[in-house]
Amino acid sequence: MDQLTDYIPPRDASPRPSIRTLTFQDLVTSLFRGWHDARRAWPFGLIFAGFYVAGGLILTFLSPGFLWQIILLALAFPLFAPFAAVGLYEVSRRLERSLRLDGSEILGVLWRERNREIPWLGGLIVFYFLFYSFLAHMIFALFMGLSAMTNVSTSWEAFLTPNGLTMIAVQVLVGAVLGLLLYALTVISLPLVLDKEIDFVSAMILSVGVVRQNPAVMFTWAFILGAVMLLAMIPAFLGLLVALPVLGHASWHLYRRALSHPVA
Repeated sequence: MDQLTDYIPPRDASPRPSIRTLTFQDLVTSLFRGWHDARRAWPFGLIFAGFYVAGGLILTFLSPGFLWQIILLALAFPLFAPFAAVGLYEVSRRLERSLRLDGSEILGVLWRERNREIPWLGGLIVFYFLFYSFLAHMIFALFMGLSAMTNVSTSWEAFLTPNGLTMIAVQVLVGAVLGLLLYALTVISLPLVLDKEIDFVSAMILSVGVVRQNPAVMFTWAFILGAVMLLAMIPAFLGLLVALPVLGHASWHLYRRALSHPVA
């Protein structure tokens, strides 16, 4: 019966799934099931969310006194949430199939996936962060680079000037556009490439297709993800210990409801 305890991803190409029409009830059901999974497998949720929280705290402490860098970090940090949720997808997948929650298999999911498609998507997320970081620095320089008489590293007053407020607005707008694009590319593709044998380009096309076919539902989901994640980051990132597992598991269930997989 060992073959029932450790699920091995298929190596033959999976049939292309079709896109379903989603309703707001699907969001409610996905959140409910995400909460249920988070309660059933709470140790794994704490582990994966704990790495995420620790990473945020370390990055924050590495730039003490640099308020604009903290703002940049707060805006860009959620870009990594989908990739950090891969372990939670694996937990939900195993719960869905009544497979044993083997700690070594779940915690090593990224290592086991190293020769499949998830590293490509991970590389895309890293590229996105680097590009956003470069763009954010450029925007900062354009608006605040001439503030020679103001210490923008330690003073909030610099951000309350017309230039400072405009810079923050532009940063938020740029971050929102890039974040929504990354969301459309990864919201379905990450759990899909974990679950099925499909190339990451096709998975991203399907992911964008789900968003285009269900704009109201999927953009509502994006708003929920962004709002909850940002609110959870306020108390020293600690709210993510609860929010990230629930949203990660819920994202898996939304993926399962968004696509119809034909029998191979």
